[in-house]
Amino acid sequence: MHSHDLRHFDNAAPRVMVVDGSKLVRKLIGDVLARELPNVEVVPCGSIAEARAALDAGAVDLVTTSLVLPDGDGIGLARSVREAGGQAYVPVIVVSGDAQAHLESRSFTEDVTDYFDKALGHSALAAFIRGYVQPEPIPGARVLYVEDSRVVAVATKRMLERHGLQVLHFIGVEEALEYLETHRGAEDVGADLVLTDVYLKGALSGNDLLERLRQDFKYGKRRLPVLVMTGDANRHNQSELLRAGANDLVLKPIEERLLVTKTLFQLRLARLPERASS
Repeated sequence: MHSHDLRHFDNAAPRVMVVDGSKLVRKLIGDVLARELPNVEVVPCGSIAEARAALDAGAVDLVTTSLVLPDGDGIGLARSVREAGGQAYVPVIVVSGDAQAHLESRSFTEDVTDYFDKALGHSALAAFIRGYVQPEPIPGARVLYVEDSRVVAVATKRMLERHGLQVLHFIGVEEALEYLETHRGAEDVGADLVLTDVYLKGALSGNDLLERLRQDFKYGKRRLPVLVMTGDANRHNQSELLRAGANDLVLKPIEERLLVTKTLFQLRLARLPERASS
């Protein structure tokens, strides 16, 4: 949710700590991770106390945690990870059925890197984690990108293209809507994901684009995912974007790994069956 330097996992077996009060859930997530990421080392923990002991025994590369734990909550666990001696800054992902509500209320702290809605299923969670530890390109995926700053556009376009994404850049919402209009009613809507800045110099803003896609075109979050880039730290304004139909937010200044992770995850999620299962 905030841009930070995330560790790279190239040529290394990632250690993923899975924290959940349910032994069954820990096993389910661990089994899926082992299947999807053959070289992963899963560190299961049932509480904050167990997680702290595991952190004392050695650093981890990524942490997933439920929001409710026997001796605290996922926010407290995230804080413990950040305070652990010798532990590099790593992704801490809250896995919860209430993740969207907490995201919309902006109640997650900066200690939490990202969130995942457990209703999407454990297979989708494995794909999400893979996006962090072993990101893979999606050949041919098209990102419709709206940005009026040439400098920002060039830099962001390069970030995405380095990871095999095709970028269709438009300087304004009006031009982007004209392009999408030519594909209205077709099975191929013209792009696989929309990435837009919220503040643009034209008559229409990123908010307007989001509203048109969700209300006028009737494209849902799976049919056409939308990531909104914003430098606005106001939690209310961020919440409104999510309630209006944004799949996720990318906060400025943009950190490449986080942008690419969020983009690839939304693209993969859009390709999953409508009712994801483990």
